Amino acid sequence: MQREIKSASGLTKQTSQWFAGLQDSICQALERIDGKAKFKEDTWERPGGGGGRSRILEQGAIIEKGGVNFSAVFGEVSEKMQEKMGFPKAHFFATGVSIVLHPQNPWMPIIHMNVRYFDLSIGKAWFGGGIDLTPHYVAEEDARFFHQHLKQVCDKHDKSYYPEFKQWADDYFYIPHRQETRGIGGIFFDRLQPDAKHSWDDCWAFVQAVGEAFVPAYAHFAHQYSQKSFTEAQKQWQWLRRGRYVEFNLVYDQGTKFGLETDGRIESILMSLPQFASWQYNHQPSAGSPEAKTLQMLKKGINWAV
Repeated sequence: MQREIKSASGLTKQTSQWFAGLQDSICQALERIDGKAKFKEDTWERPGGGGGRSRILEQGAIIEKGGVNFSAVFGEVSEKMQEKMGFPKAHFFATGVSIVLHPQNPWMPIIHMNVRYFDLSIGKAWFGGGIDLTPHYVAEEDARFFHQHLKQVCDKHDKSYYPEFKQWADDYFYIPHRQETRGIGGIFFDRLQPDAKHSWDDCWAFVQAVGEAFVPAYAHFAHQYSQKSFTEAQKQWQWLRRGRYVEFNLVYDQGTKFGLETDGRIESILMSLPQFASWQYNHQPSAGSPEAKTLQMLKKGINWAV
């Protein structure tokens, strides 16, 4: 699956092997948490080089639709990539894991994680990734738990990471045409590479820690909300919020754009979309309702980690 290139970091093989193992461990944990459904695996090869494993779980007890994807692809930087992403003419290698889970219960949040490594044959390489949460109903105690969890992960590696990457997530996971954030954010980072304070091993250790932070966070929300009762009206609100998620992923998400620009596998690229979503014309929740309060908290700059 992997083509050896002249790696800037020497981590091409190590990263792809670890990410493949991360996919295995997360899928096993999610099957235990869900207790009903099992992942279906679809292995694929990219015509230009490399391939991956797409794993999808549908109609589980907790997860309505979820995907945990691993890929390790390589090839020549296309003219589209040069134009759209500013890459030079070179060979590239990219590997990582991407996860999106859409729950059955409206009280459960949508969760997304991506951890990745990118290497160019001209001697440049970097890490990227992050975790973010999109609740259908924003509860302040949940937002505090989630952000404190991520802050602890960041602080073990560099205390400047959390405030920087939290702000980056606020700015990235934003829907300009709605003037609202996609959810309560989390952390997001890109082009992470060695500097005066951090070696390649330091950067790699941080990315591994982010990957390992996923299951504890999701298990917390599954334990808290998976059995909570809900109404049909709350289910309809969940579908409306999923519509916002779809809008962001199809219009703004850079991972989706990168997959399309590199002739990626379309089923894997669009696995982030929910099975059901809706768009209601000019929907306005009742003043003072939980739905209205949620919309009021979909904004940048909220300090949740207090």
